[in-house]
Amino acid sequence: MKVAVAYASSSKQEWLNLNIGDDSTVEDAIIESGILQRFPEINLKTQKIGIFGKMTKLSAKLAEGDRVEIYRKIVRVMDEDDDDDDDD
Repeated sequence: MKVAVAYASSSKQEWLNLNIGDDSTVEDAIIESGILQRFPEINLKTQKIGIFGKMTKLSAKLAEGDRVEIYRKIVRVMDEDDDDDDDD
């Protein structure tokens, strides 16, 4: 079946299309895609994974056309103008 694996680092995006077996899991697709070699910072033990924007587990079975997404943590750096006050 045809699926895709997507990941975006802070500087680069990858969208990899692949054909995998009908009984494949999310983890199978990630491993077969080779994305872990392209982005060694990916840690499947700590990063969230989804299919079309919905969180899922590595053990979830895939369906034809699914897009597996590996999410990275977004870190917000506050500058001097950012504050939690509602004062103007």
